[in-house]
Amino acid sequence: MSSKLIFESGSEGQSGCHLPDIDVPEKTINDLIPQKYLRNNAARLPEVSEPEVVRHFVNLSALNHHVDKSFYPLGSCTMKYNPKINEETQGLKGFSALHPHQLEETTQGAMQLLYEMAEYLCEISGLSAVTLQPSAGAHGELTGLMIIRAYHDFKGTRRKFVLIPDSAHGTNPASVTISGYEPVKIRSNEAGLVDLEDVKSKLNEDTAAFMLTNPNTLGIFETQTAELAKMIHDAGALLYMDGANLNALLGLVRPGDLGFDVVHFNLHKTFSTPHGGGGPGSGPVGVSALLKDFLPIPCVKKENDIYSLLCDNKNTIGKVSSFYGNFGIIVRAYTYIRMLGGKGLREVSKGALINANYLLSLLKEHYELPYKKTPMHEFVLSGNRQKEYGVKTLDIAKRMLDYGVHAPTVYFPLIVSEALMIEPTETESKASLEDFANIMIKIAGEAEKNPELLKEAPVTTPVARLNEALAARNLNVRFNFQD
Repeated sequence: MSSKLIFESGSEGQSGCHLPDIDVPEKTINDLIPQKYLRNNAARLPEVSEPEVVRHFVNLSALNHHVDKSFYPLGSCTMKYNPKINEETQGLKGFSALHPHQLEETTQGAMQLLYEMAEYLCEISGLSAVTLQPSAGAHGELTGLMIIRAYHDFKGTRRKFVLIPDSAHGTNPASVTISGYEPVKIRSNEAGLVDLEDVKSKLNEDTAAFMLTNPNTLGIFETQTAELAKMIHDAGALLYMDGANLNALLGLVRPGDLGFDVVHFNLHKTFSTPHGGGGPGSGPVGVSALLKDFLPIPCVKKENDIYSLLCDNKNTIGKVSSFYGNFGIIVRAYTYIRMLGGKGLREVSKGALINANYLLSLLKEHYELPYKKTPMHEFVLSGNRQKEYGVKTLDIAKRMLDYGVHAPTVYFPLIVSEALMIEPTETESKASLEDFANIMIKIAGEAEKNPELLKEAPVTTPVARLNEALAARNLNVRFNFQD
């Protein structure tokens, strides 16, 4: 006999399935929420079915550009593919359901992961100790500079200045200022490297550190690092490496072996974890043996195969984040490292170097190349040649959207006029690199033959080019309800 459901309250169908009455609480929403937080009029929302809602948001998501959808050559940001296994491991109940106030004996697996992650980063960087506390690359910069300040204060030699190359990321001078130091700009030479003569002229007993990105933001390896390290150390200062471009060095070069005292790691760049709209990120900091006593607390220690939190680091700068740091991101990066191993990480950097140089070989005849030195994982072109036709780098970037690819970083580094900073990463195939190159070459031809086309771009996107000056002066990012 076929069963039926009788949709009457409290009734029972032939299957014996009973649908009980639903108890509605006597208190309404008006009783539970203070009147001042309630609307005066009903919200003007459309009455739509579930399929319509789902389709609406799926269509919206398809309009966003992301690395799962197409090429994302965002220089220095290393927007590489995030393996889906990373999401599976961080979602395991033993990780995702942890409570930060759990007893240590109930979180041994999580603390083992944190301990091993710090050990892996030490091995990769050639440094002695690592904190996993900072929640972003810039947060890592600030933490590293606070450690440097604590070191100089401990020695009784409070200093004033931090030297920074003119090609540095913008977060460097910001972090320096927030940490209480004054940034001092060091010029680049004609090869795109730090000008050592300028360093000598500005290095003195008040210099606390030199912040260097290596490879630098031109994608060029700073071959003078050993000489620079000696100069800095002889002056009693410390050498800091901005690790934003560490994707070029994995398994090939260890910053600690070059003389760096402090390095921050962008887990969301080098180790395949999400960027996610400004977060979530993670920016662990590694230090030499000289600075390990100044690391923030807590850190994980291991004794007789038991893991616990160390909270009494004698010269610690204190806490810079709650609990364990950005644990879900750390799990993802740990998965990536364990999945690849040392040999695989080395292949990552080799792939990044090969991809960047192959793409450069396809494009250098069509765009100006200001610095000729062979780059590593990224390179910087200039749109000056296209500017002769009245086309700016911004126009080139907007036109790329019409071809379904994301634009690279533009107008940075500041030492390159009309800059186009391109980083393909190791996760792109030869075919995708050639497709991107063909688009860039086609746009270069359009700039010469039909510059107005680029000035009106994009024309295929849901929103046309915005008036950026007006948006900057009259910023409104809040939806305004009338009622």
